[in-house]
Amino acid sequence: MINVFVLQNGRLNQVTIESREELESVAPVWVDLTDPSEEERVWVKAKYNVILPGEDEVQDIEASARYYEAENGDLHLRTDFLLEEEDGPSRVITVAFILSGKILFSVHNDDLPVFRLVRMRARSRPGSIEDYMDVLLDLYATDAEYSADSLEGIYESLEEVSTRVLQKEFTDQDAAAALNAIAHEEDLNGRIRRNMMDTRRAVSFLMRGRLLNSDQFEEARQILRDIESLDGHTSFLFDKVNFLMDATVGFININQNKIIKIFSVASVAFLPPTLIASVYGMNFDVLPELQWRFGYPFAIALMIACGVAPLWYFRRRGWLK
Repeated sequence: MINVFVLQNGRLNQVTIESREELESVAPVWVDLTDPSEEERVWVKAKYNVILPGEDEVQDIEASARYYEAENGDLHLRTDFLLEEEDGPSRVITVAFILSGKILFSVHNDDLPVFRLVRMRARSRPGSIEDYMDVLLDLYATDAEYSADSLEGIYESLEEVSTRVLQKEFTDQDAAAALNAIAHEEDLNGRIRRNMMDTRRAVSFLMRGRLLNSDQFEEARQILRDIESLDGHTSFLFDKVNFLMDATVGFININQNKIIKIFSVASVAFLPPTLIASVYGMNFDVLPELQWRFGYPFAIALMIACGVAPLWYFRRRGWLK
């Protein structure tokens, strides 16, 4: 799908393109392609003389492949954006940006919440965007805001986990649920940190290339300051995750030790009765109680008494709690 955005009365208005003729009739500042077909790629190339990168090219991680100037003067950038899904794990989507002829081209396979938010804001805030570079910087700034909102969600989730971990009764089932939640939030926090690192590299590249005017340069510096503040939050969350992970594993060990203690106490409690039964199981000719009428009940009572006495002593000392 091709979405074309034009500036009208200081607002960024969206035009959906369904044919090559419609593409020929507009003068955009931003051309956004979401999972474009081969035909749509041909339209863009014929109209703007821009070659869109393939999916394999977008995934390259080397700096020379992610930020470079083509022979025709077009500027190419590859930037990661976070995508959170309610019914699945978070993902990082790589977007290819091409700056060509005062137009911003973006290519990605999934519709991203950052892009939707920028489109919505641009329609409601006249004068906030004046050219294609403002669109790109607004995408980066909104990406930082989206990551900050995701970090707030991690804070809330970890607070719920902390409440469960520090409750009075913490079962193994609770521990399994806590570990699952902690692992999910740690994964999301790591993706946010990687995303912010990539955005910092992209903004720094634009600043070094002297492609920004004074206002845009100051906006880029503000984006970098926001990213730096988010780095501190991600570091704190990593420490929080490690603490909760250690606490959860510690409680699991305590629960396991309780079980082992019960078995240890049981083995000690049954040791005297076992000794008595062994004595009376000896095959000697002379046993004082062998012909005694009350020998059997006496042996049973003695074994019960020897089993109950250690349990009473352990309970009195508090070892069974």
